[in-house]
Amino acid sequence: MWEYTDKVKDHFLNPRNVGVIENADAVGEVGSIACGDALTLYLKLDDNKRIVDAKFQTFGCASAIASSSALTEILKGKTLEEARDISNDNIADFLGGLPKEKMHCSVMGQDALKKAISCYLGEEAKAIEGEIVCECFGVTDVQIRHAVNDNHLDTIEDVTNYLKAGGGCGQCHERIQEIIDVTLGRVPTETKRPRLTNLQKIRLIEETLEQDIKPALKLDGGDLELIDVDGNRVMVRLRGACASCGKSQMTLKNHVESKLRQNVSPELVVEEVTR
Repeated sequence: MWEYTDKVKDHFLNPRNVGVIENADAVGEVGSIACGDALTLYLKLDDNKRIVDAKFQTFGCASAIASSSALTEILKGKTLEEARDISNDNIADFLGGLPKEKMHCSVMGQDALKKAISCYLGEEAKAIEGEIVCECFGVTDVQIRHAVNDNHLDTIEDVTNYLKAGGGCGQCHERIQEIIDVTLGRVPTETKRPRLTNLQKIRLIEETLEQDIKPALKLDGGDLELIDVDGNRVMVRLRGACASCGKSQMTLKNHVESKLRQNVSPELVVEEVTR
């Protein structure tokens, strides 16, 4: 389980400004139910372009609901120009902080606000800028570069936490790492990782599971068991709380597979064995 501040819990259990503004002056929609998170933000402005009302509808987790609720509270009374300067960090700070794994919820709020402002100004929806890197969540290389620069991200896991990119099938991990390295000005090394024998690979997988992965899972009452290694396929069985968690596949990709690719081989693919 993630640690949530009292303010996050309050805005989740008692969300402010839930609903729809009829004849809203601005509407911003982001995400999709298919991807797990979606937010629609409604704004009403006065003649001086000051936000007099803000409401939202959100489909998502506790952090998504809390972030949306916080955003509407922050926006009330702000001019349009002041609203432009609101960042995802402002939303997270208002809530007393968010777990790093949930920062994408505050980013979703910032994106909805940008779309709502564009709607009010009558700006046409921008064409997708850059190339799609993460097909699962439709995230582009431009979005990843901006996130790395603006939020000082350093790893694939950081990018997933902020944008969800890489949180699905994992096929884009190598490309995300390339973007991170180029954005941070890292000099690519010419030294390749030495080829591992099957025995060396299995031992390194076991070591990574025991030292870097299982301790974090056990903190939340979960665990996993290594079942088999077939080439680059790592088969595991989830135990404890992980076995019944609705986010188990995301845990396998974001945490287990990501860490094994980092420590052992970028070609590894983690698969769950249920029997």
